[in-house]
Amino acid sequence: MSGFLNSELDESLVKELCTPLPPERKIFTYLMNGLSLGLSLLAFFPLGSIFWQIIVKGSSSFKLEMLYKPLIDNGFANAIFGTVIMVCIAGFFSIPVGIMTGIFLAEFAKTSKVVNIVRFITSVLTGVPSIVVGMFAYGVVVLTTKEFSALAGGFALSVLMLPVIALTTEEALKLIPSDQRLASAALGGTRLQTIFRVVISPAVPTITTGISLAVARAAGETAPLIFTALFSQNWSDNLLTPTASLPVLIFNLYNNPDPAISELVWTAALILLSLALFFSLFSRLITKKGEKRVKLKKIVSQTEYEDE
Repeated sequence: MSGFLNSELDESLVKELCTPLPPERKIFTYLMNGLSLGLSLLAFFPLGSIFWQIIVKGSSSFKLEMLYKPLIDNGFANAIFGTVIMVCIAGFFSIPVGIMTGIFLAEFAKTSKVVNIVRFITSVLTGVPSIVVGMFAYGVVVLTTKEFSALAGGFALSVLMLPVIALTTEEALKLIPSDQRLASAALGGTRLQTIFRVVISPAVPTITTGISLAVARAAGETAPLIFTALFSQNWSDNLLTPTASLPVLIFNLYNNPDPAISELVWTAALILLSLALFFSLFSRLITKKGEKRVKLKKIVSQTEYEDE
């Protein structure tokens, strides 16, 4: 009797799944899809127009010598190098700490009060104005070392990058099904082995996206660097001296009364945009290579298992 009822239920479910949608439901679906597409294009229009203006106006004043001459010789090389150095310093501090914080929030003591406090502080940090972060770094690093420096600028940018990386890592790990954790534990894997070999691997693309967003934000920040790294017309001697950066350079060029110099704002913005795009593509390339290696190892191990 129960088998007969189950077969009837299965047939009714199949019929329901195979029945086409009513016309009003199809119309509603098409309208919502069209509305979503229209709003997306509406949001993309101002962004695309800004990009177009930067490309057109920036390329008109661009010269190849700007990439290897310092500002004192009418180039941007020292500002480009300073931006890369400070972003690398920020990444050196924020990426490991942010990933570990995300792992702690997602995998350890999920219901404890400590996790709630850490998550609340991290969420608050995402909304802190960058100028406040710059003042904080000024008080912590600049007043301690008595020098404006690339190290102070990197520290300020790391504070801005840290919450983005931590929260992105947490959300990425939450998307991994619990079945994978249970399967690893059933096979004898420890907690750390499960996290670092089973959970993190499929979450790497999402974590990389979070890191790319954090790097793009840090590369475009101006206020923290005014308080910490200041500026320099020439190459910096070391990490404990004032260092030029592209965002501060754009700020200085914009405030220059000479129209010919202020026009270089577009060129500097084009270089900064290209730099952020390079960081994003580079991280994507590394992620794809890592995914190919993991897939290749799985295929090799599966082939060896079948041969046995």
